[in-house]
Amino acid sequence: MSSTDSIYFNAAASREHCKYAPASGVVEFHKSLPNYAPTPLVSLPRFAAELCVQAVFVKDESNRFGLPSFKVLGASWGCFRAVARHLGFSSDENSLEKLASQAKANSISLVTATEGNHGRAVAYMARLLEIRAQIFVPRSMNESTRDLIASEGALVSVFQGTYDDAVQEAWEYAKDKGVLLIQDTAFDGYEDVPAWIVEGYSTMMKEVEEQLSQLDLAASMVVTPVGVGSLALAVTRHCKSRGVSVVAVEPDSAPCLLSSLRAGKPTPVQTSTTIMDGMNCGTVSSMAWPDLQRLIDACVMVSSNESHNAVQYLASNSVASGPCGGASLAALRRIAMATERSQVINENSVIVLLSTEGPREYQVPCQSSMDASSRNGIIGGKPQEYILKNLVRI
Repeated sequence: MSSTDSIYFNAAASREHCKYAPASGVVEFHKSLPNYAPTPLVSLPRFAAELCVQAVFVKDESNRFGLPSFKVLGASWGCFRAVARHLGFSSDENSLEKLASQAKANSISLVTATEGNHGRAVAYMARLLEIRAQIFVPRSMNESTRDLIASEGALVSVFQGTYDDAVQEAWEYAKDKGVLLIQDTAFDGYEDVPAWIVEGYSTMMKEVEEQLSQLDLAASMVVTPVGVGSLALAVTRHCKSRGVSVVAVEPDSAPCLLSSLRAGKPTPVQTSTTIMDGMNCGTVSSMAWPDLQRLIDACVMVSSNESHNAVQYLASNSVASGPCGGASLAALRRIAMATERSQVINENSVIVLLSTEGPREYQVPCQSSMDASSRNGIIGGKPQEYILKNLVRI
């Protein structure tokens, strides 16, 4: 994988701006959930010095409401809005207790497809509401991840196909059984719930803004992982309403956004194996694509080994991350080596990396020569040894 092949720069995006205001009631809703607390924003001063930028921070989403991912922010708001609409509640009613009582009385059920964390988040919300949830997962999902979803009380159905196939199966199941589909990707005929899920992610960006403000700083660039594009859409709308650059990162197993940006139109890709399971999606959400095409400043493709090395480096700096979370740091390493780096970073840059998941078990990948040069080209010292067998299984 060459640096040229792995990065797409969109110079026109620096001149773009969007009008955006977070949906009302989202932050208040999240604060009403059990165990709400802002997740940490961790400084990486040594990394910033080696990159010759002002500051680098990591938004650590390894524990959000007791779950190991940011996904519950979108899934909780999406579930709440979908159930409330089904029951005829007004949009400004935010009593979880009242909603749970009525949802249970009306035998409401939820269904979704997932690569892992989204499905567990939907199952978590179903448990809070005391209703049933069925989660479709692709055959590639490992057993431990399936067990974690099931631990929330959901029925897990393994589908003999890819993630995209599982989404289609969940859609057909929802129509056939009359249950509520809570999917985080939009497609023709299905856009309301994905839009609510995007709204839910705004809480994370609001927290970042407030945490930096307490340090008398403001972000100049945010690096966000991409799966179907819902998080990237939330991040992009927030950032581009404030003049902040956005870099998206994808696994080389599923570069659906990168391929679409190069083609100038949505371009599905065939996925392959990666340790970044939660990002292994072959199709960009139809709702996300127009804004991402116009507003993303750069899109970076990284390998499993680059993500693994980033996980190690984050661990040596007291950030507990999984491969999807490490992808953001891996992308910044590639950006920093690119000849076009001045389009998005300079000596005054304040960079925020979104580490979107906590540590989990995965197969340590083999290292290629390109991966090794990427690792050694930016980080001066080797990270502390990271023993995977000691990872907490969450």
